[in-house]
Amino acid sequence: MIVVTILLDVAGAGAAAQITATSYSLAVAAVQAFGMIRDIRKGHWGVDLLALMAIIATAVTGEYYASIVVVLMIASGQALDEFASARAQTQLRALLERAPRSAHRITEDGRESVAGGSGPIEDVPIDDLQVGDLLLVRPSEVVPADGTLTTDSATLDESMLTGESLPVDYRRGAHILSGSLNGADALTLRATATPAQSQYSQIVALVAEASASRSPTVRLADRFAVPFTVFALALAALSWFLSSDPTRAAAVLVAATPCPLLIAAPVAFLGGISRAARAGIIIRSTQALEQLARARSVAFDKTGTLTSGTPLVGGIVLGPTAGPLTEDEVLALAASAEQYSTHVLAAAITAEAARRGLALSPASRAQEFATDGVRAEVAGTMIAVGKRRFVEGLVGRVPDPTLSPGETAVYVGVGERFAGVILLRDALRSSAPSTVSSLVALGVREVLMLTGDVEATARHIAREAGVTTIHADCLPGDKVEIVRDLPERPVIMVGDGVNDAPVLAAADVGIAMGARGSTAASESAEVIITVDDLAKVTEAVLIGRRTLRIALQSIGIGIALSLVLMMGAALGLVPPLAGAFGQEGIDLLTILYALRAARAPRSGAAGRSAGRATPRA
Repeated sequence: MIVVTILLDVAGAGAAAQITATSYSLAVAAVQAFGMIRDIRKGHWGVDLLALMAIIATAVTGEYYASIVVVLMIASGQALDEFASARAQTQLRALLERAPRSAHRITEDGRESVAGGSGPIEDVPIDDLQVGDLLLVRPSEVVPADGTLTTDSATLDESMLTGESLPVDYRRGAHILSGSLNGADALTLRATATPAQSQYSQIVALVAEASASRSPTVRLADRFAVPFTVFALALAALSWFLSSDPTRAAAVLVAATPCPLLIAAPVAFLGGISRAARAGIIIRSTQALEQLARARSVAFDKTGTLTSGTPLVGGIVLGPTAGPLTEDEVLALAASAEQYSTHVLAAAITAEAARRGLALSPASRAQEFATDGVRAEVAGTMIAVGKRRFVEGLVGRVPDPTLSPGETAVYVGVGERFAGVILLRDALRSSAPSTVSSLVALGVREVLMLTGDVEATARHIAREAGVTTIHADCLPGDKVEIVRDLPERPVIMVGDGVNDAPVLAAADVGIAMGARGSTAASESAEVIITVDDLAKVTEAVLIGRRTLRIALQSIGIGIALSLVLMMGAALGLVPPLAGAFGQEGIDLLTILYALRAARAPRSGAAGRSAGRATPRA
């Protein structure tokens, strides 16, 4: 339309040019008015009124070129907003683009030959995969579904999932995440989830959900628009009254339209979500991102959060009736019985036997008693492994061992003899003390630990982690009440288990250690950490704070420059057409500044974790 107006002016048809431009601008103003009324009914007050009045004022005063430019500003502002939002969602697009469309499924008849390099393989659509399928992943291909590694070893690049650039080595039996990039050697895995239920698809869905959310800061920007609009109208009226020149009023309205604060905040928050996703932190809503930035209390679960969640054998104490049995022999017998159990303590005992190179014997009979232990017949001898009262049922009364804080005792009976006690402990994560101290340094006023464990164990772990406030012997409902009653808000709750789901939902921001956490915990949390690294909690807070700071700075810069431009227009220094182009430049500047939230800081300090991810093999 501006080209048509210029051509009519050049042809000497100035009146026709003015009528054409004015008619078009007023038609746009009418559409703008309908949209403004619709938004006001929904409770959203923006700068639509300023845009509408700027078009009308420039049309009435004969500044029809300025009218056309204001219309172009509205259209270009929307285009810039869409462009910036697309830039800020780069991580989501990258995730979608690298998602596999098909998979190589191995027929059961060809399993052995494929392991040797050949055999029947069928390429199937990704949606046709089922749990239990045997899959081939060739070099440099993306793993299509979560599964258990069936080849001896594999090296995977998990940077798109966890943010860790170093490749991770796995051994047979390890759990492999979909979305990982295979290394130089082909691998096979047994699917444990369909692609739609796998880690990669869940991450894509969570990032998409977060990108569609609306932040309180964005709503706060909407509220800023009301006083800004009132000020702009008052300044326009005052400049008209003092100068008796309506063109000055039109110039003020043009300089105030559109206000960049409505564009800067959404762009910054989408950029922060993208930045977090690259670091292995999935933030499900922009509201959670702002709450992270303002957090004043952080509560940690103990097992699997402050601790590794994987018990380790700390020692073996032989019983007085163990006879000639050595520590290794007691451990080997216990592991031979425990190999038939799925309990986490059984896994720790068998893992310690493997670490020591001990050979396990098969059992002719094995039976697991839920929550109590395992009884198995090994080489003709009955072995009982488990709780004290369970083993006493086989061997009679056993003496009390001396336990250090944080230790758990697993009793072993061999035949009718008490063979000894295997001591296990859930070790503190190496990154826990630095994470707690970093959060305090960032201004978090209260750090506490919530756990269902006994007081002695909880206090020992808390002391090592640097946590001063402890709530032990907590049921899930107790944790919810404690978090709800905390005075220092917002509150972050960090956990990973099924029993953490209620308190994660009750907190202002729930963070789930999703690398090994349960589905229930992840669904209840606003933030999911996809790598088993507690230091990512601090990184999430840092990203939230930087994003909020950039959003507010962008708003401040936009308002300040707009005010300068408006004052110049009120004084007659900036005509309507120049004001229109000046405001367009302000919009572009604030958007570019807001996009900084999508990039890591130059120093990289905020983007580094306290420790590297460790292989889960």
